Amino acid sequence: MTKKGFIFDLDGVIVDTAKYHFLAWKKLAKRIGMDFSETQNEQLKGVSRKRSLEKILAWGNKTLSEAEFNQLMSAKNDDYLSYIEKMDDSEVLPDIAKTLDFLIGKGQAVALGSASKNAVPILKKVHLLDKFEAIVDGNDVSKAKPDPEVFLNASELLKVKPEDCIVFEDSVAGVQAANIAKMLSIGIGDKKNLHEADYVFKDFTEISEDFLNDIMSNKINKSSNTTVK
Repeated sequence: MTKKGFIFDLDGVIVDTAKYHFLAWKKLAKRIGMDFSETQNEQLKGVSRKRSLEKILAWGNKTLSEAEFNQLMSAKNDDYLSYIEKMDDSEVLPDIAKTLDFLIGKGQAVALGSASKNAVPILKKVHLLDKFEAIVDGNDVSKAKPDPEVFLNASELLKVKPEDCIVFEDSVAGVQAANIAKMLSIGIGDKKNLHEADYVFKDFTEISEDFLNDIMSNKINKSSNTTVK
């Protein structure tokens, strides 16, 4: 059995913090006289805070000074932090803890690869911080997904070659980043949105131990798979 590197995104994969991002972005949009929809929020998944605000301003045809831009980014983060303050392990998505324990029990390398700059405090709140051998988040990278920097850094920290890494992602940009890095991409969510992933599952309740064992034994890898399952 080959030692693999399993890299997990945070938002929408381990915990559903997308709803808190939505509330915070909606509040920000209202401040500048804009509406903000859940459809638009979907387009910000896996995208850095700076790039997200740039996209929102473009949608509303708005321009801001650098000082105003930075002030809004800070305000959005403060609002988001106030929403996640009360998070606990009840917000961990189904079968995530079970999957992490299974992989760790098999001696596999496990990392977090997230655009979030709040990954560590969130993992502490949901009592999963000790499950990760390495954490790479928005504080550690300069390039946002679909650039593969976050996943390549995680691969390096795990001391596992990129081609032996598996990425769990719920965003299009994250799946694209994994593919660019030549890692096996597993989408978590809607197959229509994540059709570029090698495999797509609604959530971790659909991922069997047999499937994970097949990855570890090289029965499933990037080179042998060309279609979404």
